[in-house]
Amino acid sequence: MSDVLYIVIPAYNEAENIERTVDQWYPVVEAHLGKGQSRLVIVNDGSTDDTWERLQALASSRPLMEPLTKPNAGHGPTLIFGYKHAIDAGADWVFQTDSDGQTDPAEFGQMWDARESYEAQFGNRTERGDGKDRAFVERTLCRILRHYFGVRMPDANAPFRLMSAEFLCDYLPKLPEDYNLPNAMLSTYGVYYGRRVRFVPVTFKPRQAGKNTINVKRIVGIGWKALSDFRTLAKNL
Repeated sequence: MSDVLYIVIPAYNEAENIERTVDQWYPVVEAHLGKGQSRLVIVNDGSTDDTWERLQALASSRPLMEPLTKPNAGHGPTLIFGYKHAIDAGADWVFQTDSDGQTDPAEFGQMWDARESYEAQFGNRTERGDGKDRAFVERTLCRILRHYFGVRMPDANAPFRLMSAEFLCDYLPKLPEDYNLPNAMLSTYGVYYGRRVRFVPVTFKPRQAGKNTINVKRIVGIGWKALSDFRTLAKNL
């Protein structure tokens, strides 16, 4: 491996957050060039505000930043789009976080330093600043995954994860391109198949600005669809 790192961040209507997000994560890419090919990839998921215009302006002075845009499809499909782009571009390692400022770039190093020991490392949000409702949803998701796949995980869906390209190539083909919960299933596959994975405690702050577009009602809707998806995916293990 040449340690080419791609940081993939989805963004939807994050005009209030996006400059802060770039300022936080661009130095991480600069510090981990990997033969000069590492990139900060922010995927605009069809935002209706000026997120895309701001991304283009920010990239004009940041040569390692690669803004992409696509029609709105939701968080999960946007992750899959970003992961596939990173692999096709030659990434050795793909790190994913979100654009709302809830994660801490200072905690990236603990994963990067251990990359030779693990094929994938997933964040474990031991303390959550986004409210009890979302923490409850995550606990419920972990219980459901245990029921369908027999896996025990402290946090399946954290948007703070470092994965090797080989790991992603093994499991992304199992997921439809419009799948809503790819991170949860990537964690599940890693544990189910006994891959070299670990869960790393990370902090999770409240959203720094803007409005969260995925409310509890929408989460419940996604959850009902996920149950059917989990049954199908479990049959195809």
